[in-house]
Amino acid sequence: MLTFEQIKELIELVAERGLQGLEVERSGFRLKVDGQSVAPQVVYAAAPAAEPALAAASAGPAAPQARPMPAASPMGAAAPAPPPVEKAGPPPGSHIITSPIVGTFYRSPSPDADPFVEVGSRIKKGQVLCIIEAMKLMNEIESDVDGEILEIYPQNAQAVEFGEPLFAVRTSGS
Repeated sequence: MLTFEQIKELIELVAERGLQGLEVERSGFRLKVDGQSVAPQVVYAAAPAAEPALAAASAGPAAPQARPMPAASPMGAAAPAPPPVEKAGPPPGSHIITSPIVGTFYRSPSPDADPFVEVGSRIKKGQVLCIIEAMKLMNEIESDVDGEILEIYPQNAQAVEFGEPLFAVRTSGS
């Protein structure tokens, strides 16, 4: 079984070196780290008789996504992942702000407060746009550009995945 620190080091190695992936199997515990887009994705599984699998913790904006994976069959092949769901495309020429973590999307700081932004709001780089709750932690998601909100994709209190579009922004100067 790998420790949390060992898993974290493997994730950092994949990210730093730009590797396509890494797979480790030890004592019935299997860890697969896929290097994808900006941040790697962690996939872990434990053999049926092994100890419970470790839960990977979110470490910030570029944190990897962790999800359970079915245990390998006797032939060593894992079940294929379902294809991603296609959504309507963003407005042409817009900048998309995506979710850096898996969690629950909230448009306002509290249920009775006004939303951080609305469609048509002018925003500045570093401005808080929403909150994503992950593992009972409230993570403020900030804009990485100046511009105007064109679309807000998730509904309030909706679950979001790593890399899922949150906002479409017309950047200043376009």
